[in-house]
Amino acid sequence: MAVIVALGAFLMTLAGGWTAQRVTDRRHLVLGLAGGLMLGVVGLDLLPESLEAAGRPVFGVPLALLLFVAGFLTAHVGERLLAVRHAAHGAETGRIPHVGLTAAAAMVVHSLADGVALGAAFQVGGGMGATVALAVVTHDFADGFNTYTLTRVYGNARRRAQLMLLADAAAPVVGAASTVLFTLPEEPLGAYLGFFGGALLYLAAAEILPEAHHEHPALSTLLCTVGGVAGIWLVVGLAE
Repeated sequence: MAVIVALGAFLMTLAGGWTAQRVTDRRHLVLGLAGGLMLGVVGLDLLPESLEAAGRPVFGVPLALLLFVAGFLTAHVGERLLAVRHAAHGAETGRIPHVGLTAAAAMVVHSLADGVALGAAFQVGGGMGATVALAVVTHDFADGFNTYTLTRVYGNARRRAQLMLLADAAAPVVGAASTVLFTLPEEPLGAYLGFFGGALLYLAAAEILPEAHHEHPALSTLLCTVGGVAGIWLVVGLAE
């Protein structure tokens, strides 16, 4: 059953990526929506889940929050180091394709973790499995949308973005199938989600949203961002 539901997540992820491809003439709206979806996923989904799974304090601060900050700093430092490296080789600083690929790869790992969580939930019971299934399938649309957008916005070719989208779509299926053999311990999964959430927040706040408003500082872009956050809130509320 978990694998069958994961196949639904596969299709939803592809649908999200397809949507991102088809609205290129409204790029600022796509980026505004992507930024809102990313912010909503981080603040309303990843961070609460990571705190629940890995909330034990380390020197007075929950482990999940420490890793959240570490993820934010890692994304910032990594991007700046790549920019310095490109500048040293005479390249223009700006959108660095490797950053987009790394971010998309993190989305794939996140989707893999979604599949593992889905399989584990069905092992606990049908009710738990149905709740997690709703959350995974619905927010995988946003994952597909963000994976394609992140890859493309950093200057990667369309084919490369499509390959990353396909990998992200397949990841929940692989994760769900893997639970036949093993289950990822709760605390390491929560720690990863905290770290990934910090990195995703950096990309949303420092890269995607500024790019969305750079050439088109329009009210419609702001509404897309708010709508993205509200959409994730709705998904999380329905899953509860």
